[in-house]
Amino acid sequence: MTKNTFKQNRLFYTFFGLVLLYIIQSCGTNKQILYFQDAKENTTYTNEFINTKIQINDILDIKVTAKTIEAAAPFNTEIYSSAAFNVDILKIKGYLVDANGTITFPVLGSISALNKTTAELEQFIKNKLISDGQLLDAVVAIRLLNAKITVLGEVNRPGTFNLLEQNITLLQALGLAGDLTINGKRNDVLLIRMDGNSKTITKIDMTKTDWFNSPHFFVKNNDVIVVNPNSAKVKSSSYLGNPVTVLTIASLVLSSIIIITR
Repeated sequence: MTKNTFKQNRLFYTFFGLVLLYIIQSCGTNKQILYFQDAKENTTYTNEFINTKIQINDILDIKVTAKTIEAAAPFNTEIYSSAAFNVDILKIKGYLVDANGTITFPVLGSISALNKTTAELEQFIKNKLISDGQLLDAVVAIRLLNAKITVLGEVNRPGTFNLLEQNITLLQALGLAGDLTINGKRNDVLLIRMDGNSKTITKIDMTKTDWFNSPHFFVKNNDVIVVNPNSAKVKSSSYLGNPVTVLTIASLVLSSIIIITR
């Protein structure tokens, strides 16, 4: 073996080793990808449903019923039967919580809704109707029409999703967004929660189950979920981060060196 051949072989194996090491480091492992790795069979978790507080700019659907339909009619906005199942029409006809946290309700006038749950506001309006002698057998049902959550980052379908249910879990919210991509950092999911003017940011590790009993198991109206990218995704965002690019450049450099050293 000649001296030049020995140098060429050494260069080749050095480059090959470096490229192989890079590719290995770029690959994900089960520890990075699998959910709930500490989960145990027959384990029970308990959570209380979230009673979301009504906030400014919320839109409420309020229906008042009684034994006599005509007696309850003055307390309901007019909605045609053909539009009864159209959420957008319901929003237009709904009660907007204004900047003062109040709604304007038929006959009763201005009512404070801010920071009440829908159940609390139902009871308040019912008691008001009875105490004012307006409707003694009133039944009040309230639904939040503009409940929504936003999912961003490394998911398959990022966006804002309207909710019809009163409570959905964080897992269901991520399911609406099509689950995390392979590049989603499962131990670095951020939950940004809005409560009035205050915001809290909580980091959730989806590879563990310790958050199952936390207040973050269920999402709340206006929650924002951000899935951060893993290191492989961050590397691939640069020109040299793509393994194919690295291999191409390495091959060109190696070929050039071999030609020069001949």
